[in-house]
Amino acid sequence: MALSVILAAVIAYLLGNLNGAVVVSRLVAHEDVRTKGSGNAGLTNFTRNYGAATSVFVILIDVGKAVAACLIGGLLLKRFGHYTDGVALGGMFVILGHDFPALLGFKGGKGILSGVTVALMLDWRIGLFVFGIFLVAYLLTKYVSLGSILSSGSFGFFYAWVHWGEGWFPIVVGFFLSVLIVWMHRGNIVRLMKGEERKTNLFGKGKKQ
Repeated sequence: MALSVILAAVIAYLLGNLNGAVVVSRLVAHEDVRTKGSGNAGLTNFTRNYGAATSVFVILIDVGKAVAACLIGGLLLKRFGHYTDGVALGGMFVILGHDFPALLGFKGGKGILSGVTVALMLDWRIGLFVFGIFLVAYLLTKYVSLGSILSSGSFGFFYAWVHWGEGWFPIVVGFFLSVLIVWMHRGNIVRLMKGEERKTNLFGKGKKQ
């Protein structure tokens, strides 16, 4: 089982290194999105600089790698009776690979897109609920960061509430990912408190003023 755990973690981490924003910016504009705007390798910075149309491909890559990592982790541990643990393991390491990609100089994104996907893979009902939190917060304020912080920060609590007593590892992973993604947004939190955070139009090019 140990070999399967290590294999699942390594594959998931390497998949996380496949950053959608970096890949698409290089293919479309022949430049690295991390040299533009905020310097973050995420969907928000990509959309601000390249528009919503090509952002679809970023979404497909970051969602796809998270789905693949969770499924591979689940399948590798399924024969040991730990399918959900495998999904959680794959989800945790794909986010770590996205946030801290060794193949990209450890300069990645913040993990919200892949994080929502992992939430959906662990429990689609909770995943849809936290995505709803993001969507409502964003539509009301146009702050992607606020929606990301509220949705990711709540996931661990909701998952533990629904699945308490069913297994400790996915619950620990849920809280870990909540804390990690909120921590990755610490700069945004400071700017939100100071009223300096930029609003974003996810459905077009350019930033909201």
